[in-house]
Formats: sequence, C-alpha cells, structure tokens
Amino acid sequence: LVVKELELIVTTAQKGERLDHFLSRQTELGLSRSQIHKLIDDGFIEVNKESPKASYRIKPDDRISINIPLPKPLELTPENIPLDIVYEDNDLVVINKPKGLAVHPGAGRTTGTLVNALLSHCQDLSGIGGVLRPGIVHRLDKDTSGLLVVAKNDLAHQALAKQFKNRKIFKQYLALIHGEVKQAGGTIESKIGRHPLHRKKMAVIKEAGNGGRVTRGREAITIYKVLERYKNYTLVEVTLKTGRMHQIRVHMTSIGHPVVGDPTYGHRQEEFAVSGQLLHAARLGFVHPRTGKYLEFFTDVPSEMKTIIGKLRKK
Repeated sequence: LVVKELELIVTTAQKGERLDHFLSRQTELGLSRSQIHKLIDDGFIEVNKESPKASYRIKPDDRISINIPLPKPLELTPENIPLDIVYEDNDLVVINKPKGLAVHPGAGRTTGTLVNALLSHCQDLSGIGGVLRPGIVHRLDKDTSGLLVVAKNDLAHQALAKQFKNRKIFKQYLALIHGEVKQAGGTIESKIGRHPLHRKKMAVIKEAGNGGRVTRGREAITIYKVLERYKNYTLVEVTLKTGRMHQIRVHMTSIGHPVVGDPTYGHRQEEFAVSGQLLHAARLGFVHPRTGKYLEFFTDVPSEMKTIIGKLRKK
C-alpha cells in the first residue's frame, strides 16, 4: 500500500544531476535526502521501471516513479514518560525537552526516549521519519534542552520539513560558554563535517586537496549575541541559520569559547558539576502547516543552568 504516488519526467535542463539531489529539491515531495535514500533502498523509487542508485545521473526523458509507502506498524513500546507540552493541536505538538532525554531510539537504545513518550501521549504520529523516528522532523542532542516540534501526520511533517530545508524555521538558543567574549556579538561562517580522525565527532572543515583525500564540510552559519558577561564565562544568545549536527558546540569551540559542560568539545575539567552541555533551545518559530499562521514559542532555561548563572552573577 502506498500513501502517495508521483511521476516526474526529466527535462534537458535537469540532465546530469544526481537523482537524490534532484528529488530532494522537489517541493511537492517535501522529503530530505536521507528519506529519499531510504525509499530508493526499499525499492519505492524507480527510473524507467528499474531500481536506480541514489548517485544515478538523470538523463532527459527519464521517467522517475516515486511511491511513498504507508508507515510500517511501529515496533516501539509506548512509555508513560512525563512531557512538558508547550503547544498542541491536531497536526503537531511542541515539546520542551528536558536535558538527558534522547529524542529517538538509536544503537542499543529502544526505550526511555522522547519517541517512546510520544507514542504513549499521541494516537497518531507522522510515519515519514521511519519506524524508529515517527513524527520527528528535527532533533536536539540528548543533553541539549528546549523546544522541539513533532508532526502528528504526514501533511504536517512534509510542510515542516520543507521549512527546515528552506531555512524558514526560527531557532534561537541560550548557551553558557567559557571565557569572556569581548565583542558584542558576531557571525561564524565555517563549514562543518565529520572529524577526519574521530568519526563520532564533528569539526570545522577547511577543504584542501594536497593530493590526498578531501574532507568536505557543509555550510554552517551561527549568529551569536552577548547577553551577560561574568568572570571567565559569558551567556550568549545564538541564532542558527543552518542546522548542522553539533553546530553551536563546534562553532563556539572553534572561536575559543566552548559550551560549559560539553563532554565532547569542551574543557576536560569544569568548575561546576554538570552532566552535559549548558545549551538550551529557547525559541522556536514556524508557519503552521495547515493554517499558514506564524507561531513562535519561548521557554526559560532549566533550573540547573539558572542556578549556575545565579552563582556567576554573585562573583
């Protein structure tokens, strides 16, 4: 059974483009490249009635058939985990995610995630994210707290995914960082990609051939503004123009001001006993997928971060 069928004919102007790149730009699909790869791997996308590779270079008059399947029955267990719901309607729910809660199941983890909690709370969730990520349009790191929007149906998922892709989502964070930032603020524009040696880490990538393997990064733009300065610390407001993995953590470290408590990119020894980075997704704004109305939400920093800021103010 399929929920959506679409057929595209390649024009001369479109020739030579990779299949996955081409399909990710089709607004009527509203799918990310990773979702397209999954559909190709599962046989739901054909070119001229044959199974292609994602890297296939499309040719004029190629007939591309796309079938988006109904979501498989979820194999995850609903769990009665308390949720801090900021907003909810028939299409979506906005959650204030606590620090320490993983967004979705991963390697070796199938319980105790936000998805498990959502399955208990919601009757329906969008199936586009796959069996392990129903409703998940975007994510926050496990130890990053704050606002997250979840899609209850495919209409909402596709519309929100399109806004993320086109950089129409407003995302603003509060971060406590090491060091006293002298300037009022700034913009960090440097590409981010997998660390060339430590594959579980991200890094600022400076592309250079040098006759060897080139590590390619993706464009990343971070805008920061100083809110308060303390002795050896600064509280900053960070606005993201792109959404790369670990973007704020990597970018702030790259300018010599890692996020306090960051176990991956920060200081080995911390003055304060914290478990994970003091980074909070404070504001989230988007256009409602059904009504077309702009919605924006705000949540204050969690108690742990507030307590440490209070101590710094007294220094």
